[in-house]
Formats: sequence, C-alpha cells, structure tokens
Amino acid sequence: MEYYLLTILAFLITITAQIFVNGSYSKTRKIKNKHNLTGEEVARTILDKNGLRNVQIEEVHSTLGDHYDPTTKTVRLSSDIYHNTSIASASVAAHECGHAIQDKDDYTFLRIRHALIPIVNFSSYAGYIAIVIGCIFSSINLIWVGILMEIIILLFQLITLPVEFNASSRALKQLEELNLLEKSEIKYSRKMLGAAAMTYVASVAAAVLEILRLLLIFNKNND
Repeated sequence: MEYYLLTILAFLITITAQIFVNGSYSKTRKIKNKHNLTGEEVARTILDKNGLRNVQIEEVHSTLGDHYDPTTKTVRLSSDIYHNTSIASASVAAHECGHAIQDKDDYTFLRIRHALIPIVNFSSYAGYIAIVIGCIFSSINLIWVGILMEIIILLFQLITLPVEFNASSRALKQLEELNLLEKSEIKYSRKMLGAAAMTYVASVAAAVLEILRLLLIFNKNND
C-alpha cells in the first residue's frame, strides 16, 4: 500500500507544479511588453551586451524546446517565444541567456550538470531495468544497482536547482538593467520565472519519494 501512496503523492506534486507554472505562463503570455520586443530580440540584446556575439539563436518548432546548448553555444527558442512580444517570451528568452552567461562565467554547477547528462540518461533507463530484473530473480545486488542509479538522478535534480534559480536571477537582472522590461513589468516576469523554478523543486521532491518507494520494495524483497 505504501508503494502506491508514494507514487500518487509524487504524481500529485509534479502535476500541481506543472499546473501552477502553466497558469502563470498563460497569464503572462497575454501581456505584451511595452517595448514590443520579441523573444529573439531580447535574447540577441542580452547576448550582445554581455560579449556573447558568438552565441547563436535558433528557432525550434516544439512547445517546450527552449534551452541553451553549451556544446554548440546556441540559445534555442520555441516558435512562440521566438516571435511573441509578451512578457512571458521576454522572460523565457532572458532565462536561457542566463544559462549562456553562466557558461561564459564558467559557472560550476552548470559544468557539473552538463557532465552528468549522459550518466543520467543511461541511469533513467537502466535503473528500472535493474530493479525489475532484481525483483523477478530476487537479486538484492541488482535492486541496489537500480536504487543507486535513482540516487544519481536525484543528485542531478539537486544540482539543477541552483543552475535554474541562478539563471532566473541573471535574467531578471538583465531585463531590468538593459531596460528590456519596464519596472512595472519585472514583477510579472519574476512571478513567472519563480513558478517555473518550482517545477524543479517538485522534481526533486518526486525523486526523493521514488527512492523511498524503491527502498520499501528492497526491504520487502530482503525480508
């Protein structure tokens, strides 16, 4: 019974955070910024003002495709963010540029997170396979391997927190100092970016609950 409760709780935490950020984004998306700047224009201005003219900006045709790629020095913005002149578009574009500035400043947590990505990608698949096989064949060692892989994923989620919060802080600073948003608009940007950051906090909480669930399974198989 405890397994199901932990799974349901993790799901509720994740879905609640997602609903919260979607609601905040939807509201902010309806408010046009007073300078009528698109997300691409905001991003280009921030990058250029920070000596990052070498960083490219690409449009991607996916709803959640906004990210900064440190390997190619590219800020990728979804079509809506790229072309829209809302406060939400400016905020998301600035946030991704925040990651580019982190890269320029050799931000430690960004480096660690990037190094962990291939390990986490492997662990997310191999971990469950190890646990399932371990349960089928009552192999304590395999179950432990699966749990350790989930702990690696949790570590990744924890490292992601300072990366995302710091990028949002840098974004707000750039939006205000470069006068890309008016002071009256910054509060909306701060609220939206804060809501987005909460999804990462929710991911950490869900990862902790998942590890607890796996430990319960381990204890049951070890009895």
